[in-house]
Amino acid sequence: MALAAVASIRCSSQDLLSFGLAPNASSALCSKLDFVADRLYATQLAVDNSYLLFSAYLVFAMQLGFAMLCAGSVRAKNTMNIMLTNVLDAACGGISYYLFGFAFAFGTGGTTNGFIGRYFFALSEIPDSSAGFDYSFFLFQWAFAIAAAGITSGSIAERTQFVAYLIYSTFLSGFVYPIVSHWAWSVDGWASASKPSGRLFGSGAIDFAGSGVVHLVGGLAGFWAAQIEGPRIGRFDKGGAATLVLKGHSASLVVLGTFLLWFGWYGFNPGSFLIILSPYGAGSFTGNWTAVGRTAVTTTLAGCSAAITTLFGRRFLTGHWAVVDVCNGLLGGFAAITAGCSVVDPWASLICGFVSAWVLIGLNLLAERFHYDDPLEAAQLHGGCGTWGLIFTALFAKEEHVLNVYGRTSTPYGLFMGGGGRLLAAQIVYILAIVGWVTVTMGPLFWTLHRLNLLRISPEDEVAGMDLTRHGGMAYYHQDGSHHDGHKFQLHNLSKHGGGNAPGMVHDAASPL
Repeated sequence: MALAAVASIRCSSQDLLSFGLAPNASSALCSKLDFVADRLYATQLAVDNSYLLFSAYLVFAMQLGFAMLCAGSVRAKNTMNIMLTNVLDAACGGISYYLFGFAFAFGTGGTTNGFIGRYFFALSEIPDSSAGFDYSFFLFQWAFAIAAAGITSGSIAERTQFVAYLIYSTFLSGFVYPIVSHWAWSVDGWASASKPSGRLFGSGAIDFAGSGVVHLVGGLAGFWAAQIEGPRIGRFDKGGAATLVLKGHSASLVVLGTFLLWFGWYGFNPGSFLIILSPYGAGSFTGNWTAVGRTAVTTTLAGCSAAITTLFGRRFLTGHWAVVDVCNGLLGGFAAITAGCSVVDPWASLICGFVSAWVLIGLNLLAERFHYDDPLEAAQLHGGCGTWGLIFTALFAKEEHVLNVYGRTSTPYGLFMGGGGRLLAAQIVYILAIVGWVTVTMGPLFWTLHRLNLLRISPEDEVAGMDLTRHGGMAYYHQDGSHHDGHKFQLHNLSKHGGGNAPGMVHDAASPL
């Protein structure tokens, strides 16, 4: 039952007079029944807000997963740098999202605006009963915003000036990301599937938990940053023909980060229902709690399908059972299912994961071919698989689930499920809008930072490692407190090979490079 419906249950003494009660008795009984209704309403609010807060805590725990995944995917000499960027993604994003981001994303009121919100700056007038916003809603949405910034940081790891992180993270969390979330998730967003009327192609774009809002935005921002910045020294040889492998220093941290992200995704996707105490009809056995459970199942199966597909796909291509590749494939499956997790059946999520694995494998092969360097495969994983997830939703969204989740009596749904092509058209327009928006905002930002020499560190610092040159020491020390100083060797190696390394040279976890 909706909150408004519960709040509207009020007793009338006139109604009770028909049962033969005296007027005084009717009035007294009404007072008691109103008290019970008020308590039920307060209980429903408490249950739903507690559910949302718990989901927010799970999503925030993903920051630890990102930190571990990033740390394991870079070389040991840059561990402290990448860990600090993950901490400051949350901190900078917290301030910028509080001051501006939440208002741009959900500041509806007065006159509607499909492009950007204009109310609730610095959480003014929150809680707001008319919009249904309490502090728990802000915390949940902030956890999503900093996830997008964390995705971008992985694409430009090991070669980016620290000041650039501070600038782009604040801009992305406080402006670029919130506007896209307004399009898709605000009740008056131009692409929103939650609009009461005037929806895009009659359906709106279904991006339930953010394959586009979070993953495509973060992945595409990372793509432009890495493209403008260029590959790491040693990633490709001097002529750009022979690929060199710059392995991360800890597969164990990658696996730990992957499992933490998997755990957090149960807040990311199911938590996006926002409320759980909402039945589908009077006396119904099913309700939002059913959809929450199904969403957790589709999320799980998509990740599992993608992981297994990647395992055998990479084995076929490389001859190895590669745990890091499997972890990335798993996360790609999660990124893809995020858009349609609530509106597809479990069997369809297996297809989603299977295709997402091949999307990621194919994009990684293209990245090597065109000398694109992304240490965490973030642009390919989040951008590519997130885009596939939006298309997948347009193909496999089930009518019954769309009606229940979005509270409609009729709506376009998946093309392969008999729902026609209007949802697919909405998804394509939505994808193109995100690509255009992120390109015209983040692209010029990174280009300007590059032109001002604020984006990339010096070759000497990059070879030595940012932990040593920018952060006061290494993340790992020997038992006597010393650390290996390969600075002179590294500079000699850099000079000898003209900014690259000997063709075919492979760097493992122990390499100073």
